[in-house]
Order: sequence, then C-alpha cells, then structure tokens
Amino acid sequence: MVVHIDEKSVTLAAITAAARDLAGQGGVLRSPMLRSEPLSRRFGADILMKMEVLQPMGAFKLRGASHAIARLTDTEAGRGVVCCSTGNHGRAVAHAARARGIAATVCLSALVPPAKVDAVAALGARVLRHGDSQDDAQREASRLVATEGLTEIPPFDHPDVIAGQGTIGLELLADRPDLGAILVPLSGGGLLAGIAVAVKALKPSVRVIGLSMDRGAAMAASLGAGRPVAVPEVATLADSLGGGIGLANRWTFALCRDLVDDVILLSEAEIYDGMRWMLMQERIVVEGAAAVGAAALLAGKVRPEGPTAIIVSGQNVAMKQVLAVARGLPVTLGGMTVEGTGCAI
Repeated sequence: MVVHIDEKSVTLAAITAAARDLAGQGGVLRSPMLRSEPLSRRFGADILMKMEVLQPMGAFKLRGASHAIARLTDTEAGRGVVCCSTGNHGRAVAHAARARGIAATVCLSALVPPAKVDAVAALGARVLRHGDSQDDAQREASRLVATEGLTEIPPFDHPDVIAGQGTIGLELLADRPDLGAILVPLSGGGLLAGIAVAVKALKPSVRVIGLSMDRGAAMAASLGAGRPVAVPEVATLADSLGGGIGLANRWTFALCRDLVDDVILLSEAEIYDGMRWMLMQERIVVEGAAAVGAAALLAGKVRPEGPTAIIVSGQNVAMKQVLAVARGLPVTLGGMTVEGTGCAI
C-alpha cells in the first residue's frame, strides 16, 4: 500500500523518497546540468543550466505530476484525474495519466496559448477551456471533483507535487556541491518550494532566488502582503508563470516565505532578452518562463558570486513566437507589443 507524504510538511526525507520513486518509474529524466560558456565568460563565474527542457514532455512539471499520480491509490486512480493548468502541468498530468492507464481531464483558461492546448489534447486528455484565468480554470476543476468524483492533481500546492519538483534540488547539489546560488522560475511555488526544501536542508548557505514577471506575479505579491492574495492574470511572455496561488494555499506560500532568500521581478523586455539569448547564444529553444534565469543575469538583477545554477524549466512555446524572438521582431501579447532591449545580441 502506498503511503502519502505527511501533508503537514514537505521534508528532505519526502523528497529523497520521491527521487527513488521517480528513478524506479523510468519516465522522468535525471536532467543534465550544462555549463553555459557564453554566460560564464560574461560574468566570470560558472553559470550552469539545469536542462529540464529535455524531459519527455518538455518541462520539469513531469516530476511532480508523475510522482503524485504514481502515489494515488487504485480507487483514486480509477475515478480519473483532473487538474487546472497554464499548460505544462496539464501536459504532464496527461502524460503521467496515460502511462498509468487512467483518464485525465485538464482545465485551461483562455490565456493558455493554443500550442499548449493542442499538446495536452494530443496526449489523450479531455481538455476543457474555462474562464480568463487559471483561477477560473481551478474553479472548473473543483466543480468536476464535486460533480464527477474526479481525483485532483493540483499544479503546485500539494505535498506529492512539491516533493517531485524538489528532486531537482537533490540533483543540483549532487552534481555541483559548490553551488552558491540557484535561480528558479516562480509561479505557484511548487518548483521553488521543493528546491528550497531540499537545498536548505543539505546546504543552507546556498541562495535560492525566485524569478517571475513584473505583471501578475501572484506569489511575489502574496509574499509582499504576508498572506495569499489574488492578482489579476494578464498575458505575458512567461505564460507558464501566470495564475494565482490560491487564497487557501496550504504549503507553497509558507515554504517560499520561510526558505527563499529573494524574489526578483522581470519586465517583458527583459524576459524577451532572456529568450533571445538562449536562442542565439546557447542554441536552446525555451519558453519565456524558462528564460528568466538568463534574463535576470543579463539585466544585472542577479550578480553571481560563485557557481550559479539556472533552471531551464520548459520549452513548450509556439514556433511563431520563437521565430519572432530569433529575428528580434516584436511579439504581440493581449494587445501589448513586446520588444527586447538589445542586450542579448
């Protein structure tokens, strides 16, 4: 019988157990950490890229979703699973559910780009578009739990999901025990919280820094307010970082508040620069959320003082947007035009 992680906390022991479970499944990659030669030269320190873009469905979300779904009882799995998502979690849930042979429903708002919607549907999930924000999509997922009896796999605020994402922290320190800082994309906080739990338990001196966009960053606003708050969700290059953290947040808010050293916000132009740098200098296709590490360095908002890891979190981005960024052309988002500053050339 599978025993769920104690829902009162997420611990190093829980994350270590998650790493063993994921290794036994064989579907989640122990992603490599590659030295960025261009960034390392530019900043005079080892800048290391944790390549979660190489996961089978192109993003780190597969870790948490796979771990949570593997830990469901047969009764829970038999009811089918449901989640809300800004795209990548939905794709991960669909992938993990298909691997276990159970039905999946994914609720997505109108802000989720069509490329991500199509990718979820291609994995056999039932896709429901609902509302104009992830909070709206969450309400639909909650309704389906109540009316259809589905089992919910939350995108971040769940101990099994957090523990799955936290396995990245174990790998980071196993590969580079000398790390001084880790730059982590921040949305609902599952990735940041999981990494922080693992890293602070093993090496408290490592600075764990969350990075988000400066428009609609719900966790950043909540940390500033000292409690979970609602923030309007708007179009952004870093669409995977959109959405609220839930006013009834039970885990990620407290973990981020207690363990994270800093949260830094980036403009759309700075995120554009990060995407363009990753394309032109690193030759890696990334979505906006995965470019925030490079963006923060290029913008001078983080100054590395020793080996620094950036989490290259996902690559599920429309090719139309990739091509525009590669050419240095403006990108239109919800009526707003975004261009870079030129520092990524």
